[in-house]
Amino acid sequence: MSLKIREISLPSPVVIAPMAGVSTRAFRTIARQFGAGLVCNEMVSDKALYYDSTRTRRMLKSDENDHPVSFQIFGHDKDTILNAARILDEETDCDIIDFNMGCPVNKVIKAKAGSYLMKDIDYAYDLVKDLVASVKKPVTVKMRLGFDADHINCVEMAQAMEKAGVSAITLHARTRAQMYEGKADWSWIKKVKDAVSIPVIGNGDVTSVEDMVRMMDETGCDGVMIGRGIVGNPFLIQECVDYFTGEHHTFELEQRFAACKLHAKLLCEDLDERVALSQMRGLASWYLKGLPKSHEYKDRLSKIRTYDELVTILDEYQKLIEDYQASHPDKGKANPAVSEKAETSQAESAPVPAQITTQTETAENIAEDSAPADVKEEVH
Repeated sequence: MSLKIREISLPSPVVIAPMAGVSTRAFRTIARQFGAGLVCNEMVSDKALYYDSTRTRRMLKSDENDHPVSFQIFGHDKDTILNAARILDEETDCDIIDFNMGCPVNKVIKAKAGSYLMKDIDYAYDLVKDLVASVKKPVTVKMRLGFDADHINCVEMAQAMEKAGVSAITLHARTRAQMYEGKADWSWIKKVKDAVSIPVIGNGDVTSVEDMVRMMDETGCDGVMIGRGIVGNPFLIQECVDYFTGEHHTFELEQRFAACKLHAKLLCEDLDERVALSQMRGLASWYLKGLPKSHEYKDRLSKIRTYDELVTILDEYQKLIEDYQASHPDKGKANPAVSEKAETSQAESAPVPAQITTQTETAENIAEDSAPADVKEEVH
């Protein structure tokens, strides 16, 4: 099964969510290696592009292996959004331009961007219609059910977005008020799918192959977007793709450590090692999630300063696990590809180290810090 967004054919309907602080070129490269049909960058601010922020420009880096790739922008003011869209259209090699109408974090909402736009269908329609008209590349929209439970308007918004000319819609089946909590209501994905003729990608609470299949069966959606479930566990991508291809990949424990090392190595190619490893402090621990006797090593990974230090810690932990398995053959091998749901029942599920920045906090940092100091007040 494949998915087509206008003329862009995706090799699989498995789409990787744009995650603030996560969806770097390094992360996308790993996701692509495990079969992702479409990868997305972390959202960038229209204001930051307008004021030519060096940090934001760096976030637009891609390479020949990064396709198809979608670049996501957020904002509220038409002039700066259209400028940002033209930059993505003419000065980057992204294949798809995605407009964010789903981010729920406070600083984005204060800028009347992200899921704030769910409040005003007419304004969103006018804005997106002009955005589509200003670029040559396909435009997609990621949105939520509505601003809160009393104002669920995703069906009407989806119809307006189709009329505005977007080529696909991704629906995160939560309201803005829910943030990332509570249960995603997939019934609205089906209602949106039934209301429009363009592709609909479902998002929310997919952390296993079974979840993906159930979402597609229950909603009829054309693709499934996976986010937090694959952080540190890219094997889930391959397992989802295998469902469609009929293939069956098996994974060894060392592949999880190898993926973590590659993630760090690729970050070091794009950033100063100090900066790259500060990002990996939060991400590396996720590669150990659900594995036994990992608490001490997660703590050490949250303090790494060099790539060599990360490699040393992972090699030590891998040897510990291998020695443990050799002396306890009755316990079986640790499974490197376990879903988020399964991980919660593992022998150890250490708390996330305090140094790890949450996705919400990182999104707020993007809203505040991706623009120069003299425009931060406007971006808030």
